[in-house]
Amino acid sequence: MEELLEILSDLHPEVDFTDCDTLIDDKILDSFDIISLITEINSEFDVAIPAEEIVPENFNSAQALYALIEKLQDED
Repeated sequence: MEELLEILSDLHPEVDFTDCDTLIDDKILDSFDIISLITEINSEFDVAIPAEEIVPENFNSAQALYALIEKLQDED
């Protein structure tokens, strides 16, 4: 989780990602951020996020995103 928080903080240092659960709803993350995140997650965690998983619910909070990463790691 720490690695993910670092990646997110690099994108938006002003956001408290440990508490925020409206990253998409409040337009904190935009489409460019999502693409950057997917690339960084692929590199850092060695998982590919399939297109069907790129939905607001999976990117609205660091916790939701980390749960997705763990799910994808378990599927390998």
